[in-house]
Amino acid sequence: MDTILRISDAANLAIHAMAHIARSRDGVNQSVGEIAAHQGVSEAHLAKVMQRLVKVGLLTSRRGPGGGFLLGRAADRISLLEILEAMDGPMSDCKCLLGRKQCLFGGCALGALLTHVNHQVRVFLASRNLTELTGASLKHTLYLAGLGNPEADKRKGKRKRSSTPGFRVRTRVQSPPSWSSA
Repeated sequence: MDTILRISDAANLAIHAMAHIARSRDGVNQSVGEIAAHQGVSEAHLAKVMQRLVKVGLLTSRRGPGGGFLLGRAADRISLLEILEAMDGPMSDCKCLLGRKQCLFGGCALGALLTHVNHQVRVFLASRNLTELTGASLKHTLYLAGLGNPEADKRKGKRKRSSTPGFRVRTRVQSPPSWSSA
């Protein structure tokens, strides 16, 4: 298993295509062909995704020469959760991994973990907007996630490796307090 979090191909395409449009110059329509070539994805599949985004109002489209797609509203007013739910439907805080309405054992074997993780993902996606996937904002977001600027991390303090693969623990190395009598 590579990851617990699963996002459909359509939602993934939607988020990346909308980020591409948000990064483009103001008022310049982006064609499906340009976006598909830049993302390295199927133009036919992307076209279906884009039409769904137009239908829910996240994008606007214009046909003909110079036509293409623009954001339906400002990038800072479009959350990643809106994009995900436009493609996959409403995200539930509580959903059985096996698709059952009731656990066979009288309670979920994973306890409240699924509810907690789903809630955290929902809150995270609702609090992030397309602006955060562009330029300097993207670098800041990656840094907050622990994925950016290792040089700055070295200046702040040494890293301590976590025993859990895929997790980093950052600690600041401090000298012990002096025990001098006053």
